[in-house]
Amino acid sequence: MALFAGFSGLSLLRGASGLPPGQRKKLVVLAAVVLGGGIWSMHFVAMLGLQLPVLFFYDGLATLISALVAILMVGLALLLLHFGRRTRPRMALAGAVLGGGIAAMHYIGMLGMELCGPVFGPAGVVVALLAAVGLSNLAIWTAYGTRTRGHILLGTLCFAVAVVSMHFIAMAGTEFSREAVASSAGPALSNALLAMLVTLSSFVISGVALLSGVSFFTPAEAQETGVRAVPPMPAIPAPDSPAPAAAARAPSGAQASSLPVPFERDGKIHFAESSAIAAIRAEGHYTVIYTGKQKHLSPWSITEACARLEPYRFIRVHRSYLINPAHVSHFQRTKDTGVCFFKGIETLAKAPVSRSRLADVKSALGV
Repeated sequence: MALFAGFSGLSLLRGASGLPPGQRKKLVVLAAVVLGGGIWSMHFVAMLGLQLPVLFFYDGLATLISALVAILMVGLALLLLHFGRRTRPRMALAGAVLGGGIAAMHYIGMLGMELCGPVFGPAGVVVALLAAVGLSNLAIWTAYGTRTRGHILLGTLCFAVAVVSMHFIAMAGTEFSREAVASSAGPALSNALLAMLVTLSSFVISGVALLSGVSFFTPAEAQETGVRAVPPMPAIPAPDSPAPAAAARAPSGAQASSLPVPFERDGKIHFAESSAIAAIRAEGHYTVIYTGKQKHLSPWSITEACARLEPYRFIRVHRSYLINPAHVSHFQRTKDTGVCFFKGIETLAKAPVSRSRLADVKSALGV
């Protein structure tokens, strides 16, 4: 369950940073519910396997609070990651919040036990919390250090290990005492009723994981089947990059010097002239285009952008980057790879050049 929830939440957010704030918030909410629900489901799947020599049940209110706390704290961690620049302190804080959410969910859920109360040892609490925070940070840095499929899958594994490890470390440091009377604040949840709720949540999370996997593992080229090429439309220039007049002066029958590239903003499709675009970066099944002081999300995949823009002197420098050599200020060789730096592009200072593309880049730049 931890693996399914981690994969669903992390893959849902792939490419979210390039979306408009409204769409990004919706994805963060959905991912928080899936990840927080996954933490809750994993905990109670394990608790259904707990055998004690006395009868016990759960306080419904405490059980609900434990789920909501997990969702809220995971949501806060995701907001830190997807709204604002991902600096080292910010990512570390997100990892700490995520780890704290896992621990809070566990101990609040345990406090909901009735007729057999948990007794927590201080050492067990400290070790469990350190494990949750440390492994959550590992998951964040792995999944968000580089947003590739492989890193997201490794981040999923780290998240699952964080949830499972924290639970069983905490259980190893927990003892139980018999209570004469129950002190429930909400309705009583027996193991049978809890099993039905956990089954339902597990089904939902598994379904979301299945739907996420369809787009996550399908190559971008396969998803583009049926997309037809359309003739260039009159460009609506990006606000920070006025359309050049060269295209308007192109003679009839000649290839235009610039191609309108679509991007989404405020729920509408706008166009930026390719001559004003410095670089294009892959972001999931979409791309981010960089023009002057702004960046925009384009519905084109990096494969489609490469195919359409290569005739306009764009070159593929990395599996995730396409650049316009006209905007490169200088080039730096680093062992077997390289780096292209841009002038006047505030949102993107540089783009990596892979070893396999190094010769093409040097040829295009004349170095």
